[in-house]
Amino acid sequence: MARKNYLFTSESVSEGHPDKVCDRISDEIVDLVYREARKVGMDPWKVRVACETLATTNRVVIAGEVRVPDSLLKRDKAGNIMKDKSGHPVINPTKFRSAARRAIRSIGYEQDGFHWKTARIDVLLHGQSPDIGQGVDNAADRQGEEGAGDQGIMFGYACRETPDLMPAPIYYAHRILQRLSEARKAGEGEAAKLGPDAKSQVTVRYVDGKPVAVTEIVLSTQHLDPTWDNRKVRAVVEPYIREALSEGGIAIAEDCNWYINPTGKFVIGGPDGDAGLTGRKIIVDTYGGAAPHGGGAFSGKDTTKVDRSAAYAARYLAKNVVAAGLAERCTIQLSYAIGVAQPLSVYVDLHGTGRVTEEEVEIAIRQVMDLSPSGIRRHLDLNRPVYAKTAAYGHFGRKPGRDGSFSWERMDLVKALKQALAAAA
Repeated sequence: MARKNYLFTSESVSEGHPDKVCDRISDEIVDLVYREARKVGMDPWKVRVACETLATTNRVVIAGEVRVPDSLLKRDKAGNIMKDKSGHPVINPTKFRSAARRAIRSIGYEQDGFHWKTARIDVLLHGQSPDIGQGVDNAADRQGEEGAGDQGIMFGYACRETPDLMPAPIYYAHRILQRLSEARKAGEGEAAKLGPDAKSQVTVRYVDGKPVAVTEIVLSTQHLDPTWDNRKVRAVVEPYIREALSEGGIAIAEDCNWYINPTGKFVIGGPDGDAGLTGRKIIVDTYGGAAPHGGGAFSGKDTTKVDRSAAYAARYLAKNVVAAGLAERCTIQLSYAIGVAQPLSVYVDLHGTGRVTEEEVEIAIRQVMDLSPSGIRRHLDLNRPVYAKTAAYGHFGRKPGRDGSFSWERMDLVKALKQALAAAA
């Protein structure tokens, strides 16, 4: 039986956290390839990106395997595409470096140890392995146009704790950092002296299974004025934290404990203070630990990689199940094998809150959505340059954009799910 009264904690990190800098650069590379493909007429279905980024003091390394338009390849003096010793086309690093610099500048890094203009950027991308490519391009089970880009398990989750059907602790941890980032970039008073690097952590008290109050608030934020101590930082950030929580509609407990820059000064931040890597904040990216995670990261991957696309599909389905009133909470697991189109299994857990059975939902979601990689990409229109904005503040619980971003947050399957369940009754 599920617990009714308890405390639960989730953390978030800002766009300037070293790992998030790397996620952002990797997703800017994904967007660059999709944009360039559209510009030169390459079929976006043929795009392949698996990009990892490392960042440290004034140094960025971008590595991975890609299939890109010819316009992003290096040519010799005769105009022929150059190839390396393995026969891979040689990537022209120019546009990739520019994309990375724009990302660093947008985040706000202009400090001695990490500056968008002076950081050395190495581009070590090369062509995709044909062994991987053949598995994706030709589905082994002949039940889809393409196979999964890898084996793995992916989870989606939704609940009624917030308007966006997200768990409350991660929702509020994200919102605190988003509000501080907005204030910093807008130059609002002394918030303009905050740095890009920050981490938040929020503990929520649940009573009778519902979030009622925040009991612990942790924030560590970079500040550019070295004379500030943690009392000064609290004076600057507390109004924004209170605003973010009140907008979300949750109370701050009277005995709430505040831990603002608990170690004291935090001037050196970002990759100059700690090295960053793509894909190290996967719990921040998803549900803050309130739901399972299959283990695969999202950023830097095109959507043939089911680590990304199937996790989006699972969230989309879980959100629509809850929005349809079929349950108060829903977890969905999908599993895949490399080169095989259709999922090996579909598992649903309604956590004892279902108005129908899990087995009925499992059958219905297969009827309302093709869960092959190509089916997911088509249904959610994922072959677009919309991924840089997913790199910070969560891939879920965001508003669908007119540009097609966050399409997996739509609630347009409600009617179809109800009809499928009614037809089976």
